[in-house]
Amino acid sequence: MSVYTVSQVNMYIKSLLDEIPHIKNMYIKGEISNFKHYNRGHMYFTLKDSKSQLKCVMFSGDNYRLRFEPENGMKVVCFGQVGVYERDGVYQLYVRDMQVDGIGDLQVAFEQLKTKLEAEGLFDESHQKPIPKYPRKVGVVTSNMGAAVEDIKNVISRRFPLCEIVICPTIVQGDLAAPDIVKSVNTLDGMDGVDTVIVGRGGGSIEDLWAFNTEVVARAVYNCKTPVISAVGHETDTTICDLVSDLRAPTPSAAAELAVPDISAEKQRIANLSNAINDLMLAEIERRENKLDIIKNNSPLAGYEAYFDSLTEKVNSTYARVLQAYKASVSDADNKLRGTVRALNALSPLAVLSRGYSVTKHDGKVVSSVGDVSAGDKVSITLSDGSINAQVLGG
Repeated sequence: MSVYTVSQVNMYIKSLLDEIPHIKNMYIKGEISNFKHYNRGHMYFTLKDSKSQLKCVMFSGDNYRLRFEPENGMKVVCFGQVGVYERDGVYQLYVRDMQVDGIGDLQVAFEQLKTKLEAEGLFDESHQKPIPKYPRKVGVVTSNMGAAVEDIKNVISRRFPLCEIVICPTIVQGDLAAPDIVKSVNTLDGMDGVDTVIVGRGGGSIEDLWAFNTEVVARAVYNCKTPVISAVGHETDTTICDLVSDLRAPTPSAAAELAVPDISAEKQRIANLSNAINDLMLAEIERRENKLDIIKNNSPLAGYEAYFDSLTEKVNSTYARVLQAYKASVSDADNKLRGTVRALNALSPLAVLSRGYSVTKHDGKVVSSVGDVSAGDKVSITLSDGSINAQVLGG
């Protein structure tokens, strides 16, 4: 009798399973339970139905491509190979791919991310920034080829030619799209003078639009300091980018219309306001004129013109009397002044001197007696037309 080790048995069973062709590539459906996703990236779970269960493992090299996060209770279809894990002596399914049973995995991924971001408050209206009414620059995140970018340029140029359009050419489909969209949003957000950012593309399948359903794009749009208008796909398409943006437009053309005003409509609005202001001014002037007429005709001031005329006549008469009295008073004062001047002239020493008299001074004092001077003293003799210096010879 041959005796085998445990390792030999497990190895033998593993080799038997490895030789069965139809279990190397199997599709197995069931419900996930005991799901664990470790830090190294590997996933371990059990796939079960109403009667049995099967252990499963999906290594990080395979599961990184999943669009959704598996979770307990989810019904899935797994593709892989049944094999033996020799160390534990158990057989398990080595999963290489997984899809949600009944609905698409992209739809599940969409709902999962939507639930997560909604719980964090990224969809709250309180975070939405107002779109500027009259932007100087509008930045556009989209492909530089195709109908979407041309529609946006045509609409903005027609509606508001004063606005500058900054196109940031971006990949909008495929594996490279999400990081490129994030890069373009950040570039325009840091550009001086950009007032509004439009993020979008034309219509397509959910696979075509998937970059706009990624978490990195959602957070880039949410964190953008510049107001963002999302315009992804057609009116019936809804993406995570639409939900986190400040304003959602059904199409790229509609986004351009929401981003800028219609200059023709603005001109007409200004003209209407101007006419309305003129009408209001004329109406107010007429109202005040009517009010003034009522006051003039029905108040104590009625007939004020005749009253003011009589007051003016009184003022003029009073002015004439005051002027006449003033002139008479001035004339009387002038006559009195002339008399006083004549009297003063009569008493003035100069008048006396003009009649031949003189004044003699010695050392600044008037000489009134011969005893006030001695021989040899110098004196000053003041006449009517000047003074003479003299010396006393004797006395």
